[in-house]
Amino acid sequence: MTITDSLKWRYACKKFDDSKILSEDQIDTLKEAFNLTPTSFGLQPIKMIVIKDQELKNKIFRYSFFQKQVKTCSHLLILCIDTTVDLDYIDAYFDREKEIRGVSEEIVGDFRKQLKEMYAAKSEEEIERSSIYQTYIALGNLMTVCAVEKIDSCPLEGFVPEKVDELLNLNEKGLKSVLMLPVGVRAKDDIMQNMKKVRKPLSEMIIKI
Repeated sequence: MTITDSLKWRYACKKFDDSKILSEDQIDTLKEAFNLTPTSFGLQPIKMIVIKDQELKNKIFRYSFFQKQVKTCSHLLILCIDTTVDLDYIDAYFDREKEIRGVSEEIVGDFRKQLKEMYAAKSEEEIERSSIYQTYIALGNLMTVCAVEKIDSCPLEGFVPEKVDELLNLNEKGLKSVLMLPVGVRAKDDIMQNMKKVRKPLSEMIIKI
């Protein structure tokens, strides 16, 4: 199948077959895809929690407006942001770049200084907002990879982050939950899978200049 065929196959799965569990290889692919997601300046101020435990999914179900995808999915992916993105965080990135790429401080020093000055001038709210934007990039990337790999998914903003954070002790981990992505295998009786996509024609969506 072409990439567009895969994207046409994808839909926001409303009901998963809870008897079917994704393989470790499939989950590993999603982990790698998340880690390879592009982020602003490559800082990666995001984390992904992978939940397979059914009891835990059932508890989160209560905090996600009882959306069945949360408890019937094979795995529940929760996209989070780091609550602290400070100058030490930026230094850690450039130190990692030097180690991995084998470059010197002479190469990265000017950019390190520029980025630290930029972030020092930002408010905590601005930094948090920027990090939240990165989770949406990761979500789109994950959904595309799911489509290519024939893994069903459904993006969810509809949950109570504070309750999920408390349940998973995310504050202690320096994290805040932002988005959820249940993944698994669509149920045969999910009527949404056979419905045509409703999209505007390309002529209304694309502007040529």
